[in-house]
Amino acid sequence: MGQVHVLNHPMIQHKLSYIRDKNTGTKEFRALVQEVSMLMVYEITRDLPLMETEVETPVAVAKTKVIAGKTLAIVPVLRAGLGMVEGILNLIPAAKVGHIGLYRDPETLKPVEYYCKLPPNVADREVIVVDPMLATGGSAAAALTAVKERGAREPKLMCLVGVPEGIRTVQQEHPDVDIYVAAIDDHLNDHGYIVPGLGDAGDRLFGTK
Repeated sequence: MGQVHVLNHPMIQHKLSYIRDKNTGTKEFRALVQEVSMLMVYEITRDLPLMETEVETPVAVAKTKVIAGKTLAIVPVLRAGLGMVEGILNLIPAAKVGHIGLYRDPETLKPVEYYCKLPPNVADREVIVVDPMLATGGSAAAALTAVKERGAREPKLMCLVGVPEGIRTVQQEHPDVDIYVAAIDDHLNDHGYIVPGLGDAGDRLFGTK
């Protein structure tokens, strides 16, 4: 059964406050999202398996440890998820990056996949789907379905901010998926925005309206 993890590290919470601030400009907002994403993935990957190896230091041979097993695949949900990728790659530059594009059908209001390209051998990778906002949960659930259909095993979902409604949707459709957020906010308003939230993450990342 998947769990919900609220990553309450002081540096994550500190930077999230400035991400929420409506007076934070595009350049700083983008940098903060990258920084928080890096801090979050640091927490998410703390249980990666290790194996022993040896390296020769300038003094002697040292028995050390390196990450064993699966390599990482980051899958941002277009477009706002793109803002989280660079921060993760700063910490794990060898990670591969896939992309998933979704739009909401105006009649059914259901997410429709229009693009999906994942790294090869996705079944052998630790897959993390990233999107700043977990609002209704529809897009996140559809993205998780897409990566599973292409072979991903036990993918994880990483978002900056979520709400109970979105968390419930993902848990109902993907009860095996662990969800990682920096904060769980109060509710969705009538326009589907997270309250208090941080506004439209995509617009704030890319300077659009």
